[in-house]
Amino acid sequence: MTILDLARRVDEFLGKSTDTVKSSETGIAGLYVHRQMRPNAFEATVYNPVICLNLQGRKQVAIGERLVTSGAGESLIVSHDLPVAARVIEASSERPYLAIIVAVDIAILRSLHEEVGEATLNERQAQALTASATDTALVDALQRYFALTDDPVEAKVMAPLILREIHFRLLLANHGGMLRQLMRRDSHASRISRAIGRIQSDYRSPLAVAGLADDAGMSPSSFHEHFKQITGTTPIQYQKDLRLMEARRLISMDGFSVSSAAYEVGYESATQFSREYSRKFGAPPRTDVYHPGIAV
Repeated sequence: MTILDLARRVDEFLGKSTDTVKSSETGIAGLYVHRQMRPNAFEATVYNPVICLNLQGRKQVAIGERLVTSGAGESLIVSHDLPVAARVIEASSERPYLAIIVAVDIAILRSLHEEVGEATLNERQAQALTASATDTALVDALQRYFALTDDPVEAKVMAPLILREIHFRLLLANHGGMLRQLMRRDSHASRISRAIGRIQSDYRSPLAVAGLADDAGMSPSSFHEHFKQITGTTPIQYQKDLRLMEARRLISMDGFSVSSAAYEVGYESATQFSREYSRKFGAPPRTDVYHPGIAV
């Protein structure tokens, strides 16, 4: 099956819809599909560890000062939870942007790494978010994983096996270098991953960067350098991004007022919150206030 054939099948799975953007779970563990009918401006979000196979159209992702573009047949591998800005740059109602996304399971990667040992591929240019042409074997595994949506009985037996194969091929992928580094528990990639987890678990509280560095077994300057190298931002800004995106969700979806959302995510000053929110999203928080009964 070609990339074009797989694109058609994903489009059919999502069904006819007037929605400009449609994302869907598939019922298969960790597997999602996405369709977008037109280009859009950059939107701030957090990418979790995934592989995203681009089937049609083109997408750009900004991480720090780096801009990553992927087209049909290329895949994006994300190794850490990363604050990014993303946009689709090529899409139309006739040829929408289409993608298959599979969540990366670190536990599966670790079990495979213990079995296959160290990969020999070059890791000097490893990045936490990178795009590259997708190996034929990996495309085939992803295609077979998606095909399980047609047969629930087969999915029960085959899904764990194919998912494990996908992770095996991610470890061997040319652009899977950061995943391989992440498997080594004493690597900078692994230490920064643990620090990210600590920030995420308590992002409302004041951040003690020196304490994070100490926990990671690194000097503050080294910790700051490697954190920014992997995430594209500083620990303080990373926490701020998490706060602002959660506040946006509370305001736009849960009906929080601007001030209550600010305090809920850890801000002590509503004025500072509004200023940083506007800088992050390009508009003040009041523009995202939820209005029940109004379609948006």
